[in-house]
Amino acid sequence: MFQSFDVTARPDQGPPRLQALRAELDREALDGFLVPRADAHQGEYVAPRDDRLAWLTGFTGSAGFCAAMAHVAGVFIDGRYRTQVKQQVADVYTPVPWPEVQLHDWLKEQLPDGGRVGFDPWLHATGQIADLRRQLDGSGIMLVDCENLVDRIWEDQPAPPAEPVIAHPEAYAGESAADKCGRLAKGLREAGQEAALITLPDSIMWLLNIRGSDIPRNPVAHGFAILHSDARVDLFMDLSKLEGLADHLGAGVTVHPPAGFLNAVGALNGAVAVDRDSLPQIVAETLGDRLQPTGDPCALPKACKNAAEIEGSAAAHLRDGAAVVELLAWLDDQAPGSITEIDVVKQLETLRRRDDRLRDISFDTISGTGANGAVIHYRVTVETDTVLQDGDLLVLDSGGQYLDGTTDITRTIAIGAPGAEERAAFTRVLQGMIAISRLRWPQGLAGRDIEAIGRMPLWLAGQDFNHGLGHGVGAYLSVHEGPQRLSRASAVPLQPGMILSNEPGYYREGAFGIRIENLIVTQKAPALPGGDAERDMLDWRTLTFVPIDRRLIDADMLSREERDWLNAYHAQVAQKIRPQISPAAQAWLDQATAAI
Repeated sequence: MFQSFDVTARPDQGPPRLQALRAELDREALDGFLVPRADAHQGEYVAPRDDRLAWLTGFTGSAGFCAAMAHVAGVFIDGRYRTQVKQQVADVYTPVPWPEVQLHDWLKEQLPDGGRVGFDPWLHATGQIADLRRQLDGSGIMLVDCENLVDRIWEDQPAPPAEPVIAHPEAYAGESAADKCGRLAKGLREAGQEAALITLPDSIMWLLNIRGSDIPRNPVAHGFAILHSDARVDLFMDLSKLEGLADHLGAGVTVHPPAGFLNAVGALNGAVAVDRDSLPQIVAETLGDRLQPTGDPCALPKACKNAAEIEGSAAAHLRDGAAVVELLAWLDDQAPGSITEIDVVKQLETLRRRDDRLRDISFDTISGTGANGAVIHYRVTVETDTVLQDGDLLVLDSGGQYLDGTTDITRTIAIGAPGAEERAAFTRVLQGMIAISRLRWPQGLAGRDIEAIGRMPLWLAGQDFNHGLGHGVGAYLSVHEGPQRLSRASAVPLQPGMILSNEPGYYREGAFGIRIENLIVTQKAPALPGGDAERDMLDWRTLTFVPIDRRLIDADMLSREERDWLNAYHAQVAQKIRPQISPAAQAWLDQATAAI
């Protein structure tokens, strides 16, 4: 099994660890210490060695941070984790709703007379520290870079990851690494920049057409890179990871030990492009006034998939969809009360493993029934494993890492006979997903400009959900990929080739959860009769093809256009998936995709 169901953190471990950290605060004459989820590479996911937030507090969510002081320790979490944090941290920690409560305001409240707050300069981006210092100006609170105090007390901290790196074939990448480096280097020359610093692992993987496994579920390897304006690359990565890759990397890539990165940065002359949201503070201090915060040059090119990446992703989704359909057919054969959440996860992984291009799951499968479904990023363990009972809903959010693409799909499934309230909420969520799927919009709009369309059916009923409508997805890379998002916080214009999720939801704490998710790719929309010929429009191509549970749909709530979209979608599902599945699953699929 890729997925483990072990309990990875316990609330009762939090108090003694916080006590040990407070002893270090006293020893260093600090009033507080910041513990982020991030590692030195500033990616969303971290290796076990870098999972300091979970080790200290017990909170295992993929975003958040702790501000620990002598008298209070705040765990800052966004809307996705409001329920989860209550279950995972001891009462010595105070959950803080973020971003509603900003760190600088909270620090001023906790330290009204000022104080010294420590932070590890490798684990905080320079933009984050600059903004926080500006917001604390005049408060008497000083940010002090220091040794990592959690590492000091973490006696059995795991070793750094050192997994081997593999070449990613150009047939899947669609462009050689040399061409990528040359294209981006041309942009650096045009901007008058000598080099660019690249710290995000998925950017390095994309640029050099390599993949790794330093982080579970993400095909990335830890390292740093300097892309020079003449297209040369200095790669700072453990040499043991790169055995046999000299020919693939080519003469344009020089490999160095990671410890040499700061010295190499210090030796650069001229302007250096950086992403202030991912560059560690200590690297920014080394650069000084040579720093130009023009962004990661890989970010947009990586986000805008080429034809090979899009077709690879489409093919991966069809094979993945066949595995999910086999799972749903199997699930409907199981009597309510006879299987558990873990049984579902194991069966789905078994079905996905039939594909010889599967390399991992793209995240730990979320299999939450009843009240567990209302925990947005629920992770089932041997202690929380729950039986699927008649009348419950099952939220099943999962994906695979295939050589030709990354998948992410959510379906909510009725176990037995669903209630009227659940069917009404499900139908509103479906209406939001359909609204986004049908959308055409003028080129130049960002995710923040259109994401409300997917929430409107819920808003009309006084309901909403505490996560973004959609996130970017990589091509056999990170399942959460920026900079594109369907979020009110995203100002990045959507461009052709960007793959995003479309996943509205609804969650009733203590009762049930609902989410429906397809992946979609932005494309140029065809002209329409009567449309403005000079106005470029975009729309979506759907990548995910798996039935949506008709038992949960109140057909009377759907408009004719919504009904037509759903029937057309289900007809496509049947046409694309039926040839790939077993006779028993075909019979199930015929019923599941029948027109309404």
